[in-house]
Amino acid sequence: MKKLMLGNAAVAQGAYEAGVHFVSSYPGTPSTEITECMATYPAQEVFVEWAPNEKVAAEAVVGAAIAGGRAMSCCKHVGLNVMADPIFTDSYIGVNGGAVFCVADDPGMHSSQNEQDSRHYAKAAKIPMLEPSDSSECKEFTKMAFELSERFDTPFFIRLSTRVSHSQSLVEIGEREKIDVKPYEKNIPKHVMMPAMAIKRHVLVEERTKALVKFAEESSLNSIEDNGSDIGIITAGISYQYAKEALGDKANYLKLGMVFPLPEKKIAEFAAKNKKTYVIEELDPFIEEHCLALGVKVEGKQLFTLLGEYTPTMIKKVVLSAEAPKSVSAEEEIPNRPPVLCPGCPHRATFYVLKKLGLTVSGDIGCYTLGAVAPLGSVDTTICMGASVSAAHGMAKVKGAEFNRKLVSVIGDSTFMHSGITALSDIVYNKGANTVIILDNSITGMTGHQDNPTTGKTIRGEATKQVDLILLCKGLGVEHIVVADPFDVKHFEEVVKTETARDEVSVIIAQRPCALLKSVKFTGHCEITDKCRKCKLCMKLGCPAISVSEDGSVHIDATLCNGCGLCMNVCPFHAIEKEED
Repeated sequence: MKKLMLGNAAVAQGAYEAGVHFVSSYPGTPSTEITECMATYPAQEVFVEWAPNEKVAAEAVVGAAIAGGRAMSCCKHVGLNVMADPIFTDSYIGVNGGAVFCVADDPGMHSSQNEQDSRHYAKAAKIPMLEPSDSSECKEFTKMAFELSERFDTPFFIRLSTRVSHSQSLVEIGEREKIDVKPYEKNIPKHVMMPAMAIKRHVLVEERTKALVKFAEESSLNSIEDNGSDIGIITAGISYQYAKEALGDKANYLKLGMVFPLPEKKIAEFAAKNKKTYVIEELDPFIEEHCLALGVKVEGKQLFTLLGEYTPTMIKKVVLSAEAPKSVSAEEEIPNRPPVLCPGCPHRATFYVLKKLGLTVSGDIGCYTLGAVAPLGSVDTTICMGASVSAAHGMAKVKGAEFNRKLVSVIGDSTFMHSGITALSDIVYNKGANTVIILDNSITGMTGHQDNPTTGKTIRGEATKQVDLILLCKGLGVEHIVVADPFDVKHFEEVVKTETARDEVSVIIAQRPCALLKSVKFTGHCEITDKCRKCKLCMKLGCPAISVSEDGSVHIDATLCNGCGLCMNVCPFHAIEKEED
């Protein structure tokens, strides 16, 4: 049976068919759906969890594989940074049961803070990496990765990209293979990576890499399509699809399904048959540099960009000197639609207050990063998960007490569990006086409503122990902890003033659920009355339901307004009322 599937869903199907026993991940676009799909398979066949962060997920997978189970973890490219520590060491340890790490890169930065190329991790950690180009390959490559992991005693990477993860193609659905958990045997030289053991394991890693290079030469993962052309294309992943669409049978192709280690002889022989050979790859010249190191003459990044995604039109223009077709455009300019906090978002009220008070805001990764966007314009910095807390600590230490009284960190509840806890302990331990605002919206919001340790539910919706943020912060040594509803704007403003004035660390838990949760039941919609003085204070909220006409009058779009009432709380003239539907 064939089924139309997302690339991410196909990876999950491949892992399921391969008999995977254990899956642990932290959500991150564009990889999230892999683990969500895994949770739809029977719990008695595969254990699936959301971990607090990617490092914990990777370590759990390493443990499961050592114990003899087939195990997988999935993350986005910046999540691989977080799990790098155990990943590099696991390269030395190897596996008992197969271990697969799926990483989804984001060329074009559709939902990411940078555009890094994860292939460099494969080379640096000396872990083999497969790269599928469509959903069918996503399934087959994942199944193959588990088998090869056990054959070569190594973890395997599967590299995806946004377009492969979120595009659909036909997938042949198979049955789950019955794979028993392998026996566990105590093996100190293999599993205990102290220097004396690791030195010996490194020798085996280098021998393994040589064997994998030989495998890359012979494997059908790396295939040649000879169309009798004098133009050659070396490519992999989604770039293969773009090249095929652009060039068709006007070129020969060396399609690399295994992007580390790369073959040597196969590349050299393929290039020798062409008058001109191009390397087409998004982001960094990873394959190109390998070719040049072999002495193989290729054209690459001097013709193609290092930035963003490729298109068939771009490739056709470079390789065939074909002019791009004239684009069709509307007669009138289409307005930009920048991302914006949803109507009813609890973060909007928080940033309204912080902007009003003129505070410096150390920001973090989540929906609330949009607090940097006009008209809220509140967030000063965003670096990486958890950095809002630790970066603010550094800012305060170099700028002094007066600066610190006008400084706050904002971090979501899920992100706080991910990497904010250790940062807060750093402030407490080193006698800081920062104010940290935990934006507790009761869910992991930006990646599509995944549960986390603060929600009291597992990935399968089962009830579990719920982390108490108040007790957690107290346990870290924080003595001043206040829970406040940011929609109670006046009270929340007073809380922020009080806590930022302290000369010791304090935590404000801004507690209000995400407006999109099914449990949140707003009613009616808000309307402007004739009491309006056209002060436009409500416009400072940045609510997409509120707009101003050319004559200066304010309007609320009933089709966008969900009746959250925040605008009613900020209007000084009580000119906004709720109309019940």
